[in-house]
Amino acid sequence: MPRTTSPVIPANDSPGVIAFPPLLYVGTLLLGLLVHWFRPLHLSTTFWIRIAGAFILVLGAALARWGRNTMVRAGTNVIPNQPTLAIVTDGPFRYTRNPLYIGATLAYTGLTLIFNSFWPLLVLPPLLLVIHWGVVRREERYLEAKFGTLYLAYKQSVPRWL
Repeated sequence: MPRTTSPVIPANDSPGVIAFPPLLYVGTLLLGLLVHWFRPLHLSTTFWIRIAGAFILVLGAALARWGRNTMVRAGTNVIPNQPTLAIVTDGPFRYTRNPLYIGATLAYTGLTLIFNSFWPLLVLPPLLLVIHWGVVRREERYLEAKFGTLYLAYKQSVPRWL
């Protein structure tokens, strides 16, 4: 009789992300705005930067909401410390494996432009590195272990970002 091995799944059936992703975005934005409070450094003197920020904020929020709603309709958990119950491949997940994080990044950028502050943009690249290594890569390892070839096929057909 051939021996089969089960995929290695974390004991608590979650990807073990380092922190709740929205908290990472909000905390980093607040850090940037706190620095701005003490040492203001504006991006522009024109009003149009705030209009662009509002547009980007709405776009990001809409993308994140679309992704969240798609996950809920598929019957899987949205919060990353809860088990993933299904691989979602429709809605925005047809175009990117991470629409919620792209949406959050756009919303963060939009808010930075609305507040017309340089500092949150300065701390955005480190935030994105934390999201990539501390959240996305952990989620990918978890999904590969849990769903195997189903997730690998999806991973091959849809880019991580865009």
